[in-house]
Amino acid sequence: MPAELPPLIASLLDPARYPDPAERVELVETHASWLLLAGDYAYKVKKPLTLPFLDYGTLDKRRACCEAELQLNRRFAADLYLGVVPITGQADDPRIGGSGPAIEFAVRMRRFVEAGRADRLCARRQLRREQVSQLAQTIADFHEQARQAPIGSPWGDPGQVLAPVSENFDELRDLLAEPDEQRRLARLDEWTNAESGRLQAVFAERKATGRIRECHGDLHLGNIVLVDGRFMLFDCIEFNEALRWIDVASEIAFTYVDLLDHDQPGFACWLLNEWLASSGDYPAARVLRFYAVYRALVRAKVAAIRSTQRADDAAIARQYLALAERLVAPPSPQLIITHGVAGCGKSRASRRLLLTDQAAATIRLRSDVERKRLFGLSAASGSGSPINGGIYAPEASELTYRRLRGLAAELLDAKWSVIVDAAFLERSRRDDFRALASETGVAFRIVAPQATRAQLRARVQGRLARRRDASEATLAVLERQLAHVERLSADERSCLIDPSRPPDVPRGE
Repeated sequence: MPAELPPLIASLLDPARYPDPAERVELVETHASWLLLAGDYAYKVKKPLTLPFLDYGTLDKRRACCEAELQLNRRFAADLYLGVVPITGQADDPRIGGSGPAIEFAVRMRRFVEAGRADRLCARRQLRREQVSQLAQTIADFHEQARQAPIGSPWGDPGQVLAPVSENFDELRDLLAEPDEQRRLARLDEWTNAESGRLQAVFAERKATGRIRECHGDLHLGNIVLVDGRFMLFDCIEFNEALRWIDVASEIAFTYVDLLDHDQPGFACWLLNEWLASSGDYPAARVLRFYAVYRALVRAKVAAIRSTQRADDAAIARQYLALAERLVAPPSPQLIITHGVAGCGKSRASRRLLLTDQAAATIRLRSDVERKRLFGLSAASGSGSPINGGIYAPEASELTYRRLRGLAAELLDAKWSVIVDAAFLERSRRDDFRALASETGVAFRIVAPQATRAQLRARVQGRLARRRDASEATLAVLERQLAHVERLSADERSCLIDPSRPPDVPRGE
């Protein structure tokens, strides 16, 4: 908190100024707002700022932005956002919701436990995988329901995509003036412009396929909170349409980057994978690094602005520069397939690889999920198919593996490592994917977990009883697989990796 506050904000630290009981008032300051926490409620007052990316310069503009904030945030946090209230009186004697002309406006919200914010959970190392999965599903569901940008609108056009990115670099060059910082920014700017040129057709395709939506726009971990055991989004961007009408890939990239910044690469990788599995938006992988670098540099800019407001050290901004530099230089991709019958632990092993990926640069494709997607079913839906029939008929399996290969090729081309979580019981299918690795010039690995027959049967029965998995394998399916599996050859065994070890280290090396 700065040593001196504006008279209005200083006066609002008095609990007597509020209509509801409050023993004390706490102040939280951001680069654009003051948040006053009073009893069971919070009041957000916008700073009278005019910046390149926002305009709170007049009272009318601040009121309009308060009303927009209320409406937009009620899309996903209706229980938190209660209304817009006037602040009346004088700056040294104000009243929240009093009579007379308004001297300021505030968004009134229901207060939540700050310890439940996702960034706080990360800092305490209390974030859990299941929570990350729920968050990914919440984001995917919100994106599915969010309004789609009309084809005739500017949102999502290639030039419009680059505009805020270029503007961000201009602002950073003014904020980070050290010679080394300028050189690093120049290299990142060069990479960004090269990527933008390469992705022009992809940006256009993203818009044409409905991936530009009215999003949250500022979905870092500090704007996600655990309420009644579930993550809720809040505090979206209301002041700039261009920052809100964006590619859904740009949205998820921000949360992904923030998990990386909080030293949670495994959860960053898991969030991305759960969001992709839920949305099916695997083409997002082509633009995700572009947007992730942009998001890291937005955080660098915000940190730099705060350092000038509070006379803090600019080290945080430089940390975000370093994160952006890591994102533009991912590790060499590789293709990993699983092998084994139902219940052997393939999904568990591939999940471990994702959660231990320090670069958060791996995408998993699950045959059980993609098979159902091909036939218009959700992952949790039952197909009612008989053994070797319905969506498990030979021709359906051929379609499934063909889809997995096509998706894997696209992801590898976009420089992501890929895990294909499927049975791969037949040597011919494994050879096909090994050929794909050779064609794309990436390393080929196999994960083949082992289990006893008793363990296999127990796991299959347990999974069926829980009814929470995409797999529909029964004991009859297991027995059929055991009778038809083609075991790994000696040359295939040389490609084996242990999922408890780094995936680039083959077993025995």
